[in-house]
Amino acid sequence: MADYVWGRYPVLEALRSRRRVHRILIAQGPRDAGMSQLLDQARRVGVPVEPTPRRRLDELSKNANHQGVVAMVAPRTYADVEEILTRAKELGEDPLLIILDAIQDVHNLGSLIRTAEVVGAHGVILPEHRAAGLTPVVDKTSAGAVEFLPVAQVTNITRTLDDLKKRGIWCIGLEGSAKTRFDQANLKGPIALVVGNEGKGISRLVRDHCDLLVSLPMRGHVGSLNAAIAGSVALYEIWRQRGWPMPAIPADLAEE
Repeated sequence: MADYVWGRYPVLEALRSRRRVHRILIAQGPRDAGMSQLLDQARRVGVPVEPTPRRRLDELSKNANHQGVVAMVAPRTYADVEEILTRAKELGEDPLLIILDAIQDVHNLGSLIRTAEVVGAHGVILPEHRAAGLTPVVDKTSAGAVEFLPVAQVTNITRTLDDLKKRGIWCIGLEGSAKTRFDQANLKGPIALVVGNEGKGISRLVRDHCDLLVSLPMRGHVGSLNAAIAGSVALYEIWRQRGWPMPAIPADLAEE
């Protein structure tokens, strides 16, 4: 049983990560410099490459923008919360987790994973039900970041928040009506940032289990921000308050 990943960046990052790649399918015809880089990486790690009619790539990607390449990969496995916390401990950093409360748009999920990985977060936590999961579209939207950032699924977000608080992690929710502005809050130390659903925001139960609610100021006529944008702005503020430290790269993921 195999999954599929498509698009040049997602496939390239899958080759660079610890995920097993069985085979690379590339569109028949001329190859440009970008494709050559991908093929060089495939040869470096010993993954076979198979020229394939573009029509077949269209079928496998369900007519997505595959950019002429589809990878057959091992089925994705979710991490658990303990693995995410262990990752932070091994890096010697205060944990930074992102908890997504019923995000349903896979593009929002992919964008948030991409930003989280860029700022050096240690992992993402998703609810198991009534929310988007990891799909090839998330791979594509995250530009391959999902290959390097642990993602956990939990059955109960509120219970997870309570467990994190017992470990000394400050749970902060993004809430449009909150009186505390995000840039006026203390966002240093161990943090779990909670981002709510695209339409309803954070659910009442989850909101009640947060230590602090913060809002992003808005000046224009539109009453809310896209969930991925709001979460990304808050993540960069957390990173700024931490002094813009350069995220450490585990030795086993560093390029040779």
